[in-house]
Amino acid sequence: MTLLNALLLGIIQGVAEFLPISSSGHLSIAQNLLGLKMEGTSDVFFDVLLHLGTLAAVFAAYWTDIREMVLEFFQMIRDAAGRTSPQRVPSARRMILLIVVGTLPLFLVLPIKGIVEGLYANTFFVGGALLVTGLLLYFCDRVQKGRKSERTATMVDVLIVGAGQAIATCPGISRSGMTICMGCFRGFERKFAVRFAFLLSIPAVLGANILQIKDVVEAGGIDVKLLPAYILGVAVAAVSGYFSIRLVRMVADKGRFGAFAYYCCAAGSVTVILSLLKFFNLLWYKAAV
Repeated sequence: MTLLNALLLGIIQGVAEFLPISSSGHLSIAQNLLGLKMEGTSDVFFDVLLHLGTLAAVFAAYWTDIREMVLEFFQMIRDAAGRTSPQRVPSARRMILLIVVGTLPLFLVLPIKGIVEGLYANTFFVGGALLVTGLLLYFCDRVQKGRKSERTATMVDVLIVGAGQAIATCPGISRSGMTICMGCFRGFERKFAVRFAFLLSIPAVLGANILQIKDVVEAGGIDVKLLPAYILGVAVAAVSGYFSIRLVRMVADKGRFGAFAYYCCAAGSVTVILSLLKFFNLLWYKAAV
């Protein structure tokens, strides 16, 4: 893997991870329809590092919230040990509860993990999923602005957002787009919908990386010679991810997902058409043989 590959992969990871265009869907299209395979994409350890780079972007963008939740977590332990409780539940403590509850639907995906991974090769499904993402973004722009925050959001609200995140494990469905839209549909204030969506990604990304550690060990661990490329990729993913988060926050606050909606619909339509052409070409080839 060259430094140029590390740079490109870092940018792709940082941008596609947070913009509502589905990084997994685009990866499937590139590999299964366009035949593009970049050197280095099979490096499991590098893939883990890139995800940690985007996780660092979330920490940088929402450091104040994360710091408050960490401090509040230790306060919860002290309260439990002393058998005391605050008269009014702090916002950070309630946010911890919302994130925990919103993460629960992901466990429903584990039994069908193999089926979900198999969808990456089905470009008909990916194209349709991109169309769904585009429609969600389109209607999200037109939904009435909500007022719910971490204090007024219900457990049902966050379970629905969490279910959206679970559905977004399918290629072509944008995780950030799905969770933000579900929040807006449930009446979340737009800034809170974005904040909750990205904070909710923290346990999801950490969990996915923990599952990949076994693959890293089986693949032979770390190649020290690639350390400069690893560092560059992580740094670029973190920086590009940070600015992507800021862009999504600005777009969501103004209710202007239109460009992303039209792009996803166009990408989905082209994917379905190319898949049909590939299918009929295969049928013609088999008939000729």
